[in-house]
Amino acid sequence: MRTIQMSDYTVGEDCFEAIPRILAQYGAKKVVLVGGENALAAASPEIIEVLNAADILVLDTIVYGKDSTQTNVDKLAGDPNFRDADVAFAIGGGKAIDTVKTAALSLEKTVFSVPTICSNCSAATAIAVIYNDDGSLDRYAYPNAPAHIFINPKVIAEAPAMYFWAGIGDALSKQPEVEYATSDGNLTHTAELGLSLAHTCTEPLMTYGEQGLADVRADTSSEAVRRIALDILVNTGYVSNLTNQPDFYYNSSLAHAFYNATTGVEREGRTHLHGEVVSFGVLVLFAYAGDTAELERYARFNRALGLPVTLAELDLDESHLSRIAELAQNTNEWRQANPQPFDSARFIEAIRAADAFGRTLA
Repeated sequence: MRTIQMSDYTVGEDCFEAIPRILAQYGAKKVVLVGGENALAAASPEIIEVLNAADILVLDTIVYGKDSTQTNVDKLAGDPNFRDADVAFAIGGGKAIDTVKTAALSLEKTVFSVPTICSNCSAATAIAVIYNDDGSLDRYAYPNAPAHIFINPKVIAEAPAMYFWAGIGDALSKQPEVEYATSDGNLTHTAELGLSLAHTCTEPLMTYGEQGLADVRADTSSEAVRRIALDILVNTGYVSNLTNQPDFYYNSSLAHAFYNATTGVEREGRTHLHGEVVSFGVLVLFAYAGDTAELERYARFNRALGLPVTLAELDLDESHLSRIAELAQNTNEWRQANPQPFDSARFIEAIRAADAFGRTLA
């Protein structure tokens, strides 16, 4: 038996008005709002106004913490108001939503997601990234996908532009990673459907990415912002749920193996966002696969948006490569999402090749 979860979604600047109708479908009378401080400030006043008008009780508004760690998951799962709520609203970015989804799993609690940024596809997925308290990767958790997503382009457009920028970088990985991971063929219906939908993920980013980013930087809700948000939150989220199953994993590959490995590499410099690092990992994947044309196309798009095309932009250099290759071998992507066993030396050479081409664009 296989059950595939796909979140319903409502999109529009008036999307919060649909909340009472959707809650009624679940018989929900008590809710809790959980998110980061900034996310709650951006979205919760309007949500609370709608809930109050519908006589739905808001038990609490909870700041989850700063990262999707097991510590924060346990703290949230033990909160009496969280436990008592019929539905938990996960408000914010991927780390907030992943924390809520994972805490809700053991309680069999329904989650609605309200992405205030679109830095990744967590708002729709049945997977969560859990980090250690020091910021290094702990594991993937496999909670239920949110039952419903409320996508408000105005809230997303008015959030810090760096998250939209990084979200484009993360979404750039979906199509090439799934295509590479499934390249041996012999797929089930579910995997074939995931691959088919993956083919829709890149072109909206290439078409609307520059305009969408410019609009977000101007705090302007637009069709470009809406298209990018739907691509990141829905298209890539649905692909994730179709390609991440108990008997196969095609959801991510070398681009995320590269990112996950870098979380364990100590280096000086600023903190780099998930999608920022993944976008360079995509170039590594193309170099590894020997697809020079796509490496160059994606690298030029990265350069146009200011996403990284060199190791130096990620505060990495040659001295880090052996450690990255070592840590990459411990990732889910290295162990499972490979049409043939990955080669560590070839991986290092692919990193060098991606960096070398990126330096020609400087």
